[in-house]
Amino acid sequence: MGLLISDRVFEIVGWNPTDFRALADNRKQWVMVIDLARCDGCGECTKGCSREHFVPEGTEWITVFKVQDELGAQYFLPRPCMHCENAPCVKVCPVGATFRRDDGVILIDHERCIGCRYCMAACPYNARSFNWAEPAHTPAELAHPYSIEEPWPHRVGVVEKCMFCVHYAKQGKLPACVRACTAEMGDGAIFFGDMREDAVSNGTETLPLAETLRERGGFRFKEELGTRPRVWYLPPRSS
Repeated sequence: MGLLISDRVFEIVGWNPTDFRALADNRKQWVMVIDLARCDGCGECTKGCSREHFVPEGTEWITVFKVQDELGAQYFLPRPCMHCENAPCVKVCPVGATFRRDDGVILIDHERCIGCRYCMAACPYNARSFNWAEPAHTPAELAHPYSIEEPWPHRVGVVEKCMFCVHYAKQGKLPACVRACTAEMGDGAIFFGDMREDAVSNGTETLPLAETLRERGGFRFKEELGTRPRVWYLPPRSS
């Protein structure tokens, strides 16, 4: 008999829509825009993310794929967690370890995660990874106190993923991947911002969100699934 997820289950494990973990600055609604016409596949976004978050070796919180369209044209597609508004991962977690905050960011509480990996099976973007063994640690990582927003030191037996660098957002800083991309390219391909402000930035340039998505034909990956990702893509140039 399959596991039934209901309000009663969440009540039992102590998770409800007013859970303190979900509380965030409700004036913010975070969104990411990735310009595929600018991405050259350098992978600096992945390196920057892994370096700043001590991501375990062999794991990536943002992965850059080389894609070929139906006409044979090739381009690069960075894939972080999509932070979906209708997130399958949140629905299937039996203990409420995966949850969505008021600002749209989806996080994982490693103190609750039981390693069942239901969320990994449910995610249509393959954006989650599992620590099968105790990760190697650095002294700097071990000196850092764990929190849900800054989930390291990393540990065995839990699921991990991109968390939109919400710890930096509170400080008014852009995510690690955005800063690394801009530092490498000058005119970075990854933008981040607040939907309510209708603006996203890569650190050197600010774009009007709605206008840019409309005029550039912005789209969301696997949009037909109804997950409503908070990550938008701008199409690559025609070859």
